[in-house]
Formats: sequence, C-alpha cells, structure tokens
Amino acid sequence: SKLFQYGIMICVISFLIINWSTIHEKTEPKLLIDDQVNVINQETVFQDTPQIIDAPVTDHESIADEIKSEVIQQNGKIEIEIKAGDTLEELFIENNLNIGHLFQIMSSNSAEQYLKYLRPGDTIVINHINGEIINLTRNLNLKKALFIQKDTENYNSSIIDRDIQIRKKFGYGNIKTSLFESAIENGLSEKLIMNLTEILAWDIDFVYDIRIDDDFYILFEEIWQDDKYVTDGNIIALEFNNNGRKFQAIRYTNENGVPNYFTPDGNNMSKAFIRAPLDFTRVSSNFNPNRKHPILNTIRAHRGVDYAAPKGTKIKASGDGKIIFRGVKSGYGNVIILQHGDNITTLYAHMSGFNSAFKLGDRVKQNQVIGYVGSSGLATAPHLHYEYRVNGIHKNPRTVKLPQAQPIKKEYVNDFLVQSKSIMSELLQFKESIFSPTVANN
Repeated sequence: SKLFQYGIMICVISFLIINWSTIHEKTEPKLLIDDQVNVINQETVFQDTPQIIDAPVTDHESIADEIKSEVIQQNGKIEIEIKAGDTLEELFIENNLNIGHLFQIMSSNSAEQYLKYLRPGDTIVINHINGEIINLTRNLNLKKALFIQKDTENYNSSIIDRDIQIRKKFGYGNIKTSLFESAIENGLSEKLIMNLTEILAWDIDFVYDIRIDDDFYILFEEIWQDDKYVTDGNIIALEFNNNGRKFQAIRYTNENGVPNYFTPDGNNMSKAFIRAPLDFTRVSSNFNPNRKHPILNTIRAHRGVDYAAPKGTKIKASGDGKIIFRGVKSGYGNVIILQHGDNITTLYAHMSGFNSAFKLGDRVKQNQVIGYVGSSGLATAPHLHYEYRVNGIHKNPRTVKLPQAQPIKKEYVNDFLVQSKSIMSELLQFKESIFSPTVANN
C-alpha cells in the first residue's frame, strides 16, 4: 500500500512539472491585463473630474452644472432693489461684495449725490468678480443712469444715456358709467386718462359735462426699455366727442423743444385760465347771487364756486399771475389773491395752508401749487372757495368765457400743418377700424 501511495505522489508531481509552463502562461497574462485596465480607468476619471474620482462616468451633466454654478457665483451680475431700511453697506455684506470697494465708490462726488440717499424701489446693478466690484449702475430716470467703473485703482463715475424705445399705440373708450371705468375696460392706464383730462381741462368739466355714450380716440406713446414695457408716454393726438361737441388736439414741439397741444388748424388748446384749480370731489355750492349762507343763515350772494375736496388737496394757480394778497381775510380764512394782467383777479379761500415756496409779490405760473384745501374761516367742511373777477366784477368761474392762449407762432405754422395732416389721418384710420366689419367680426 505504501508503494501505491508513493506511486500516486510521483504521478502528481510529474503532472505539475510537465504542465507548469502552460498554467503560468494562462494566468499571468490575464492578471497583467486586469491591472492595466484598472490603471487606465483611474487615469481617465482623474483627468475628467479630479475632485470626484468615484463619480460615475455617465454623470457629466450634473458635474457641469455644479461647475457652471460656481462660475456664476464668482463672476456675476447682481441686481439689487432697495427696500425700506436698507443700506448699501448691509447689502454689500449680504451679497458677499467687497465692502472696501464700496467705501472707495462712495468717496466720489457723483456717488455722494446719487447714492447717499436711496429710496425704496430704486435699483442698483453690480458686475463683480469674486466680490470685487467691476462696475455699478444706478438708474436715475428713464433716460439717464449713474455709471461707476473701476479704472486701475480708482472708481470713476459718469452720467450715461439709457436707450429707450418709443412705440405708437391707439386707445378707444365709450363711456357708460365714467371716463375712468371706460378707460380701464379698454386697457388704458390711469396715467393716460389723467393726461387726457389735463389737455381738455379748459373745455370740458369732467364732473358735470360727461354724458353716456361720449367716446374718445387716442394716439399715444408707449415707452419700452430692453424689450420690456415701462410706462405710457405722451398723447400724440386725441379726439373726444362730448354731448355733440367734438374736441381734437395734437401735440406739437417747436424748434426750441417747447411742447404744447393745438387744434388741427393751429389754435392753442390751452386757455389763459383753467376752469377748476384743483382735483375736486364735487361742486358743493355754485355761483349764486341769492344764496342763503349755511352758517350765518342770511341771504348773502355767493360770488364764487365751492369745490369740495379732502383736506390737504393741492390748489393750483388757475393762470399766470402775481400774488397780491396772502393771509387771513375775515370769513374767507386763509386766502391768496392773484392778479392776472390789468383786469382779472382770482381768489382762493378757506385754505389749510400756503405753499411756502411763494410769498407776497411773487409771480406764479398756471398749475403751480399755491396752497392746500382746508376749512379755515366760516366753513362747514373742507373745500376751496374760488372767485373770478373781471374789472372787479364777479363772474361765474364755470361759465365765463376764458381768454384764449396764443395760437401756434407763424414761423411754425407750415411745419405744424404738415404734421397735423399726417397725425390726424392716422387717428382717422384707427377710428374707422373700430367700427369696420373686419374688426367687429374679430
């Protein structure tokens, strides 16, 4: 049996000696290839994403997004809207911007003027690299902006022009309840309607003259910036049909840059005086020589018009004039009297106070604020008592024929008439399109 065991051992050892080279050839190359694959894969991952060695090869999009996010944070454009209580110092810290650069920026004269006092709603745009300020822009108005840019070690400031685009647009309204409601229903802004009422204020009393089915047509400007609507601009032309009366107006700017509104044939839409020198709620008492006084309970002529309005409402000069009285006048309370030319005066009574910018003897322009509605003197509620006198004789301010302002100057007539014809043609085409079958069917 021992001989048999030795014989088996000799056979196994012989088999191993004979086949050793074959086994070695089959196993060693495979191990070498596996090692090489591992090395190649590691090198590939290291080259593509050095910070994430274990990331799957297919996750390139998420890796790219992370890298892009880092770049945006380092090299960025920040738009800051000022809110109540904000300071630039706090906003710089909050947005990881270099506070030292802010101090440098604020040392310039322009920054002192335009950045020291900011209001809620103001916006500031800042371009930076890793918080280091490259430039800063603050919009001052639609056409101008403050621009501050780094130049070597200092920051230089300048006032630059802002690009705006002006687009023409038409508007229409048919009055069923009120002018403002008809405007809103037709997508027109309150600002636009306020402009319309100012243009026609000399001819139409928008509290008492408006009738159902009065209508209006407007050609106006829209102001756009960076392809975004900003606000409504000027009214270019309008037509207002009021109780059988037609009023048309065209905006014209002369060579000196002075704008005004004229009728299509060149007459000034303005009058030397406006009918109502304030935005009022209602007429609380009309011109009446036989009115019974509400406090004294006696027949006392009411030689003016009382306009009810909230206390503090602005009172405007009805025409260009000179302040010849400013103070207290018996039952009238606080009073201002304006002299207009040689023969016309206007009186404003029951004021709560005067505009401190004007004093006795000063000249004022039409529509400048001279005081504020109150109930001083013999008055039961806040209102303005307004009188209009010609050669010392009281006239009804709501019906008196007002002096016409000067028509368009002769040197501008030909240019105006050419523009007038073209503009009114545009407005007429729009007016006709409102009632055309094609538009109606749409």
